[in-house]
Amino acid sequence: MKLNVDKQADALYLRLDDSPIVESEEVSPGVVLDYNESNEVVGVELLHLSKRSSSLNLSALHFETT
Repeated sequence: MKLNVDKQADALYLRLDDSPIVESEEVSPGVVLDYNESNEVVGVELLHLSKRSSSLNLSALHFETT
């Protein structure tokens, strides 16, 4: 799993695995899902991050696992 934050593009991308992407779909404004050939979600892109939360701090990402 890989997480990429692009401050210049104001976007966050979460890649779940390395399988080839065969289709992408914007499921909500600024939320794009990438699918592999088995129609599984393998990537999630969030656009316009700065507009989603006024308190968003991209330098302070916090990861939790349970």
